[in-house]
Amino acid sequence: MKIGIIGAGNIGATLAQKLAAAGHTVKLAGSKGPEAVRDKAAEVGAVPVAAKDAVKDVAVIILSISFAKIPDVAGVFVDAPADAVVIDTSNYYPMRDGDIADVDDGKPESVWVSEHLGRPVVKAFNAVLAETLANGGMPTGTAHRIAIPVAADDAHAMAVARGLVDETGFDALDAGDLTHSWHQQPGTPAYCTELTLPELQVAVSAADKARAPVDRDVLIKQFMETKTPLSHDQIVARNREVTAAQG
Repeated sequence: MKIGIIGAGNIGATLAQKLAAAGHTVKLAGSKGPEAVRDKAAEVGAVPVAAKDAVKDVAVIILSISFAKIPDVAGVFVDAPADAVVIDTSNYYPMRDGDIADVDDGKPESVWVSEHLGRPVVKAFNAVLAETLANGGMPTGTAHRIAIPVAADDAHAMAVARGLVDETGFDALDAGDLTHSWHQQPGTPAYCTELTLPELQVAVSAADKARAPVDRDVLIKQFMETKTPLSHDQIVARNREVTAAQG
């Protein structure tokens, strides 16, 4: 399958590497043009391109850029195939992105993204830490395999995204349609807590829409104020601890 990825940060580059290793043809675009990502692309087995070329002649487009930057790339989708599956990995953090009134008022992040792109998207790969994505994957059928939630309005797009999740080493949970994708946004029990498929199903169901933004801000404030950087396992444990009261 031909896949274009816009965003060459930790998540985008890791997805490029894993999907290329799985046999897909991957194009990788960064914010500063193809020359800036040439070495990274060579390292992960992708082709460096400009964002406008990442969306051409592909079956899947993965957006892995800062949430507030999504509208900036909307214009490149003019040349994207109408049937391409678009996967949104972004998350809204007001401390980084600035206040976005619609999302603050309760609009699910990926509904907002879909509106700005003018086409449907799938919410996936947003609820996993970069370290987890890079090193936490396991073969299909492995006991205690970590699961990732996927939300989509279209059955075909859901199936494609879930297949890619499996290829990267994780079980994929059908988390419902896009209007319910807030169940996997920051501050929810499903967000970056490294759960198995049965555990993730419970976590998704337990999400509290009013409480999630509060817990999101509490967690990011704690992480930023910690004098000694937390380990990956400590971050996961803290995410679980703070969001456990939801439901």
